[in-house]
Amino acid sequence: MRFDDFDPDALSAGERHRVYLEVGSHLDGQPLGVPLLCARSRQRGPTLVVLACVHGDEYEGMAAIHEVFRRLEPGRLRGTVLAVPTLNLPAAAAVHRFSPIDHLNLARVFPGRPDGTVTERIAYHTDRHLIARADLLVDLHSAGSRYSMPTLCGYCTLGDAIGERSGAAARAFGAPVVWQHNEVPPGRTLSAAHERGIPSVYAETTGGTWLRAADVEVYVRGVLNLMRHLAILDGPLEPGPPPLLLEGSGNLDFAITAEVSGYLRNAVGLLDAVAKGDLLGTVHDPWGDPVQEIRAPQSGRVVMRRETPLVLVGEVAYALTGDKGPDPEARSRR
Repeated sequence: MRFDDFDPDALSAGERHRVYLEVGSHLDGQPLGVPLLCARSRQRGPTLVVLACVHGDEYEGMAAIHEVFRRLEPGRLRGTVLAVPTLNLPAAAAVHRFSPIDHLNLARVFPGRPDGTVTERIAYHTDRHLIARADLLVDLHSAGSRYSMPTLCGYCTLGDAIGERSGAAARAFGAPVVWQHNEVPPGRTLSAAHERGIPSVYAETTGGTWLRAADVEVYVRGVLNLMRHLAILDGPLEPGPPPLLLEGSGNLDFAITAEVSGYLRNAVGLLDAVAKGDLLGTVHDPWGDPVQEIRAPQSGRVVMRRETPLVLVGEVAYALTGDKGPDPEARSRR
């Protein structure tokens, strides 16, 4: 089915559906597109849109969506769930962050272009035909193949009603860390949602291109919690631990990079609190001699750490963010 022809209201209610939405074709003429899972109730209600595998080396969200749909009973829903387990099929096939077809980062080209490259067309149709239908968007990421991150749910706020609703959803997700960003970086799924006045959240977890059952289960619980948050599902939220609240830019394009190439040995762990000037890690040359000490440019907590030892000049090594402490609302919600 062409993306332009997709209408969830035309799908039979009270059932689960699998739809392949085409955006173009491969060199061999076979259709290239996006696999969509849809569960639609007989009762009208909100729409939750869930995206995963925007980057091709992040599979936790894909596994979580598959598990959520195995558990769903459409007859018990009140509304619609539209979920894409693998939004970026070309990148996923290459186990790479970017598409091997046009070498673009899908998480930087929203809202895309209808006449653009494959990645730009995926972004365009996702924004126009999926995000635009959402009452809430959740984008499931992870640290990918070279890094690690704590399990978290993040959101953007400009002090407006959209940000407040996004923050409430981030807390409802139930991740052990909630990360607030006081800006909306361009090109993201969340920025596309914000432009449409739609609340949105994203999630991150360990990464490494292999699946950990605990990471997947946090995502499964989080998606089900968001369905309860929207009243698509009945019942109370399944709470996680009282979350640690972080604040700061979520734009990891401007994280701490290596100034030389070599082999990186980490001196800090995820969520470690560091002060300005603290040692984060050391880059060594092939003989084992240190050639760069990477130090914290400001105080904060470690939210991303490079795990692949070989690092090239200019590549990201660490990311820090501010610490707001424990969530003061957590006790009242338990």
